[in-house]
Amino acid sequence: MTDLKGNIKGNIDADLVLKAIVEIDKYEKAVIVSDDGDFYSLVGYLKERNKLELVLSPDIKNCSKLLKESAKEKIEYMNNLREKLEYK
Repeated sequence: MTDLKGNIKGNIDADLVLKAIVEIDKYEKAVIVSDDGDFYSLVGYLKERNKLELVLSPDIKNCSKLLKESAKEKIEYMNNLREKLEYK
């Protein structure tokens, strides 16, 4: 697939969703690292099947409202982890 400028464009979101569904019996729990609303339906599907461990969003301000609503209590924001992860 190409974009309007003729550059090759991959559709990694769709590939990741498909892979997560096809291989759902091969893993115990999934961790989705994204703030993209394209993953809201995958998150909902995984939650319904008790396969979602966590959604880890890079930034609370830029996280999709759809993703926040879908993940509910299973979402953490990397902004809040800085003190825990920061080298001192």
